[in-house]
Amino acid sequence: MENSPNYLDPRTLASVQGLELRARLIVEGYVAGVHKSPYHGFSIEFAEHREYVPGDDLRHVDWKVFGKTDKFYLKQYEDETNLVCHLLLDTSESMRYQSALAPLSKLEYAKCAAAALAYLILQQQDSVGLATFDREIRALVRPSSHSAHLKQLLHVMEESVPQRKTATGPIFHDLAERLKKRGVVVVLSDLFDNVASLVAGLKHFRHRRHEVIVLQILDPAELEFPFERTTLFKGLEQLPEVLTDPRSLRQAYLAEFEKFLAAVRSGCRNNRIDYVQIRTDQSLDVALSSYLASRMTRMQ
Repeated sequence: MENSPNYLDPRTLASVQGLELRARLIVEGYVAGVHKSPYHGFSIEFAEHREYVPGDDLRHVDWKVFGKTDKFYLKQYEDETNLVCHLLLDTSESMRYQSALAPLSKLEYAKCAAAALAYLILQQQDSVGLATFDREIRALVRPSSHSAHLKQLLHVMEESVPQRKTATGPIFHDLAERLKKRGVVVVLSDLFDNVASLVAGLKHFRHRRHEVIVLQILDPAELEFPFERTTLFKGLEQLPEVLTDPRSLRQAYLAEFEKFLAAVRSGCRNNRIDYVQIRTDQSLDVALSSYLASRMTRMQ
């Protein structure tokens, strides 16, 4: 008997048409797997208890605690509503890259991850919104918890075309001021930009009291630089084409790229931002697990 397809594998997913179907298959494959159910303890509940004082609203009394202690305690809610998640999807030209080693481009992979997260959040009856960006905010969909909201989110993602430069720092500063409702900000990007500007923008989200999770989406060729023969490298985001012998550049390239990655990791760590590096040949459950683990840690 043949095994059923693993829809968490991007190679399998590449053969599936339609972002909505991909999202559903990813989430169902994840939940059916060996992972702990993501539907337990996912929403924000309350931060702590405090003793009742005359005049308090009795609707917030924790009667279970009263039954055990014979004293009145009130639930102090951290947020009056359920979780609000803001998905920030980089649609700049560099996200178009797909090497021979990868079954999906960086943008296709990021769309799959974002769609699966949106599907998962709405299943939980929490709210999710979306911003697509390059050097400008291309689309901004306000958060909603309505099940029909998924189609709008997926339509915006599917219509996104990677063809412009990016400017993450200014974009993040702008979005930090626009996203009024405090929640979880999930960035899906290759982060190919000035690191100081990028980190300053991410820090602005933290200043506005958002939780921030950065999923850096990279092609395996960008991490390994496996090229051997004389190669014409096509410039993205207004950079020129370069014909060169990659073997003579490999060591310097890898050193410079690792320096870039280390700066990104350090900037996130110093600002209490969750950072996860994800390869486009990597199982999609990495993105889901990273997001849910971050949420669970803060809920405990």
